[in-house]
Amino acid sequence: MPQISVDYSAGLAGFDRVSLGVAINRLAEETIDAKPGSCKTVFRQSELLVVGTSRIPHDGQVFVEFQIFPGRTPEAKAALSEGVLALLAEHVKPKPGVRLFTAVNIVDIDRESYRSATAQG
Repeated sequence: MPQISVDYSAGLAGFDRVSLGVAINRLAEETIDAKPGSCKTVFRQSELLVVGTSRIPHDGQVFVEFQIFPGRTPEAKAALSEGVLALLAEHVKPKPGVRLFTAVNIVDIDRESYRSATAQG
């Protein structure tokens, strides 16, 4: 069920998003017992990143957020976060002179109000 969002800076757009998405989905299956085929990962490119007040023009960021049903242990969530950071280091290589910031957040979805649907054309 995990809904996974990957926001990344435009200057980093050259990385293989499909391979990273598959790796993230597989990691979720292994670490938080997500069902195969239930992980949905969307990538969103961000045009601008401003860090602090330094005006460094070549910063880049990849921010991954998981929205999952409650019930996973803090240890499982920590393992997922650490694993995603390792995958980001493997898949996203900044160009020389670029500071790359990576972060992961895991949020529990309200099971009582969450709904989803699938349509096929």
